[in-house]
Amino acid sequence: MGRAVIVAYRPKPGMREQLESLVARHVGLLRAEGLASAKPAYAMCAADGTIVEVFEWLSQDAIDRAHASLKVQALWAEFSLVCDYVPVGSLAEASRPFSEFRSL
Repeated sequence: MGRAVIVAYRPKPGMREQLESLVARHVGLLRAEGLASAKPAYAMCAADGTIVEVFEWLSQDAIDRAHASLKVQALWAEFSLVCDYVPVGSLAEASRPFSEFRSL
């Protein structure tokens, strides 16, 4: 059974463009590795510049396998250079019943 995920990436100073580029590649790589479903993925931007990504893993096993994939780990290492992971609940938008974000 699929596992939906919402992740928030706060770009480090001067790294927004690089982060957007990584997000654009992320789910495609997960799909190529047989880890993410074909359901639509979404990337959005909060008012403070944090990028929110929503996608579906194929299963818990797929999540576990991602942590063993050299390709996925290499991409995630690039993410760690350009952003910090933050709780979605820390975004101002998350305090509203209808959270609105700018589409990327």
